Amino acid sequence: MSVDQNISTRINLMRIFLISGIVFVHVPFDPATSAYAGGQGAFDWFRVLLGDSFFRIGVPCLSAISGYLLFRRGSEAFDYPKTVRTKVETLLAPFLIWNIGLFVFVALIQSQGAGIGFFPDLWHASFRQLTSYLFSLEEFPIDLPLYFLRDLFVCILLSPILAFLVRRAPVVTCVLLFGLAILPGVTIGLVLKKSILFSFTFGIALALYKVDVKALDRHAVLGAALTVLAATLLSVGLYLTGPDYPYLLDLARNTLSIVGALGFWLLSALATPTALGQRLANTGSLSFWIFCGHYPLLLMLWMTWRRFMDNDAYPVFYFGAIVLTFFILVVSNTLISRYLPSLYQVMTGSRGRKSRSSSEGQSMRSHTHPGTQWHTHKSAVKVNR
Repeated sequence: MSVDQNISTRINLMRIFLISGIVFVHVPFDPATSAYAGGQGAFDWFRVLLGDSFFRIGVPCLSAISGYLLFRRGSEAFDYPKTVRTKVETLLAPFLIWNIGLFVFVALIQSQGAGIGFFPDLWHASFRQLTSYLFSLEEFPIDLPLYFLRDLFVCILLSPILAFLVRRAPVVTCVLLFGLAILPGVTIGLVLKKSILFSFTFGIALALYKVDVKALDRHAVLGAALTVLAATLLSVGLYLTGPDYPYLLDLARNTLSIVGALGFWLLSALATPTALGQRLANTGSLSFWIFCGHYPLLLMLWMTWRRFMDNDAYPVFYFGAIVLTFFILVVSNTLISRYLPSLYQVMTGSRGRKSRSSSEGQSMRSHTHPGTQWHTHKSAVKVNR
């Protein structure tokens, strides 16, 4: 089963849209500027809407696409050894390069007394903590969003088992993993974010059973509208009760993050024919560059801001940091890909390599992405994850 041009374009569009949304999710704050501190009114609710409701759908959605693309030609054409070798280059290598790079940078500035409270204290961490910060063996890496690459690589390693289960018992497999994904307080262990394992497996099921992923496009307006409405209503409940949500609201939040992926897919059907949609769909590896580079940049901006400004001006930081982050990443992506193409290929897992066939590139570039609870790295600064 091949991926037609419309599906390919929609996947590209969703990738840049959802990864751009992650920038909103990861804008840092401290306890005094938390959206639940009640100091900024409608602005705080807006932050909850984007960061803890609407864009939480992104990671499950991108995970499902990854599983779908991996088996789009069927299980007979799936070459496991070759796939693992490829994903070492396109997933594991960028994870290590960006994460170890940030780790070394943080260790250097902390040795000079800077960065304490913004990043985990590396000089007083245990060996076990350091291995997680470096390689995300048990906990989140120091470059927080890169957990998605880690979890996706784990799913790749498990893909033959997941495909076997889907072929033998698709309903039981998907229902079981869905239940594990949405239940608050339940951990799986293999992955840091449970929704990734379910969504990746569900994507495999769509591919193996040759489901027509455009069958519901005629309901695109209704589906997209219901998703936006559900995210809005959820954000109201989260804002009124957070950050310690009631069990049922937490369950609803986890459920929407997965089910809402359908609404995002239908939204892409509406946006793809537009001029803006076509332009965004042609941004190529920019989405991966934004994904890997936005978190360190946001933290650097936050460190600088906290030296000079007080909490009352936080909305200025929030919007200013987002605009500046996009500007820096778009410009740096253009310059480095043009003038340092070899370096760019290494940092993006060969996503800048023009000689790839479009179908192969589609599969590899799809593995880019990605909040559940407030994450502190045991420090004062906080971001959504």
